[in-house]
Amino acid sequence: MQNFENVSIILPTLNETFSFVETVNIILDECETKDIGEIIAVVCDRTTPESLESIHRAAAAAKEKGIPLNILYQTLPFAGGAVRDGITAAKSSHTLMMAPDLETDPHAVKDFIKMGKQFPNDMITASRWLNGGSFHGYNPVKFVLNWIFQKMFATFYGVRLTDMTFAYRLAPTELLRSVNWEELKHPLFLETCLKPIRLGVKIHEIPSVWAARKEGTSQNSLIQTFKYLKIAFKVKFERKEDLLLQRKEK
Repeated sequence: MQNFENVSIILPTLNETFSFVETVNIILDECETKDIGEIIAVVCDRTTPESLESIHRAAAAAKEKGIPLNILYQTLPFAGGAVRDGITAAKSSHTLMMAPDLETDPHAVKDFIKMGKQFPNDMITASRWLNGGSFHGYNPVKFVLNWIFQKMFATFYGVRLTDMTFAYRLAPTELLRSVNWEELKHPLFLETCLKPIRLGVKIHEIPSVWAARKEGTSQNSLIQTFKYLKIAFKVKFERKEDLLLQRKEK
């Protein structure tokens, strides 16, 4: 039986400045200090000096609240690799995947924590399609494709989830570390939903608002969206014993 003690928040950072600071400030203002074990800013050699300066500024504010904000230099490449490195480094009972660009609404962090305490063994994931969720400034073509993909993936996996590709989810750290993750780019965000489904993990959705970033550029291209199909089919027919890293290594 997993207990919720606190959460490690993973923030892969490339070119975010004021968005990073605002994300952290909202979390600090709205969440109980005891519930945040740490904030992990995952950076790479492409992270801008301005972003690093913002991270240090946010770290000072977090320190005043008694919350460590640590910088982690990623070893695996790309956005998915940054998240996987963050999962490996996380020290809290639970881990929250999100972004510091305000596309993942930081006001929802307190809702994740509340649900995580209620269902500490399960995964909590944000949905833009539930009542109360929404899109603002989303590419119209990607909007239509997103709706189609959500329906298709949910039917293919026999679940009632409404948003399986949104990279905003919380789960027990032990669970996330036990899975044999494969993707290094954005398809990891679908993989982090599909493999828990195959493993029988219960997943709860909470509504969340998506708003287009106000700085920097997204690394998730339209063409890359179609690459989600590859991991969806692979995971569906993969042997369960190959889904777990610890079993695969025996």
